[in-house]
Amino acid sequence: MAGIHRHKFKTIDNTGFGPNSSVEGGRLMNKDGSVNLKKRGLPFWTRTSIFHTLLRMKRSHFLMMILLFYTCVNVFFAVIYFTIGVTHLMGVDGNVSLGYQFMEAFFFSSQTLTTVGYGHVAPSGMMANAVASVESLIGILVFALVTGLMYGRFSRPKAYLLFSNNVLIAPYKEGKGLMYRIASYKNNHLTDVEANLTMALHTKENGKTVTRFYPLPLEMSKINSLALSWTIVHHINEESPLYNLSKEDLDDAKMELITSIKAFDDHFSNIVQQRTSYTNEQLIFGARFLPMFERSQTGTSTILELNKINAHEPVTLTEKIHSNNVRNIEVKP
Repeated sequence: MAGIHRHKFKTIDNTGFGPNSSVEGGRLMNKDGSVNLKKRGLPFWTRTSIFHTLLRMKRSHFLMMILLFYTCVNVFFAVIYFTIGVTHLMGVDGNVSLGYQFMEAFFFSSQTLTTVGYGHVAPSGMMANAVASVESLIGILVFALVTGLMYGRFSRPKAYLLFSNNVLIAPYKEGKGLMYRIASYKNNHLTDVEANLTMALHTKENGKTVTRFYPLPLEMSKINSLALSWTIVHHINEESPLYNLSKEDLDDAKMELITSIKAFDDHFSNIVQQRTSYTNEQLIFGARFLPMFERSQTGTSTILELNKINAHEPVTLTEKIHSNNVRNIEVKP
């Protein structure tokens, strides 16, 4: 890589990530906003919060987890009833096959666990009644817990933001700017929306590769309302860490852009936040976003086409982009 005109740019150290590039594995932040990190050194149950895991789990996985737990509990108690003997379950024919007897014990267990109690089968004897009592207690506690989890998942405030798949370098103010686009895809309304953008570069210092974080000032970092889409822009001028850096430079430095959006949700009356990151593979030089909203045919409303959030077209940058060496950037503590 060729030489670079030296600029002094202030770095930040409060990102939560360390400067040692040799210990990093892949991108710093995943596309969904989670940190690309695995923790060790403590037992699994100590470092894992079951409550947070169940709240953040995918909906399909959560429902499958409930179904699997429900089935396993019923199988467990069915085995106990079967071991005690189906003769202690009044209403079960002891002359049928073992498989049928086990299924009768399984369905009795499900009726007891849910406290339905159809009355076709009833426990007989001290042992069977004791097991049924314990199972009914477990059923009350478990279903109360599941109800709380479902309510927590349903009522948990979320930003519901769409981010563009790419970040673009486009013409901006007789020069160029780095920009990406967001939009709210639910029928909630976000106000006092704030955006923050940080760039991570892996640079050479004293023969060692380190990660430096540069705050990228935005032309508009806060808007009053996110009714339509918002194209967030960083002006690439002489005060920008991106000034005179080419696509090849950013590829060599394994650039990553970390962005966070914070807003106030009118429906929840609460602050919501969402994060994501862009890597150098998602950076497109010489492109601009296409409009994603238009007037309705009746002229009485505005239509926001969410499927066009990634729509862009190639353009010619008015400012020549030079090839430079990222490693020569001076760092100002």
